[in-house]
Amino acid sequence: MSEIVFVVEIAPEGGYTARALGVSIFTEADTEVELRVAVQDAVRCHFDEGTLPKVIRLHFVRDELMAA
Repeated sequence: MSEIVFVVEIAPEGGYTARALGVSIFTEADTEVELRVAVQDAVRCHFDEGTLPKVIRLHFVRDELMAA
C-alpha cells in the first residue's frame, strides 16, 4: 500500500476523529496537531515495518449550515 486515506471529522463532543478508508484504523484527538501525531502512531501500530504506507492523506470533512 503506497497511500492510506483518513476521513477526519469534528467530533460532536469536541476534538477530531479520524477513520481510515479500507483499513480498520480509528483514532481521535483534541487538536489537529495532536490528531496528526495520533494518526501516525496508529498507522505505525497497524502495519509492519516493511509494509508502512509511504503517504498518509487526511481528508477533512466539515459540515457547514448556510441560510438560503
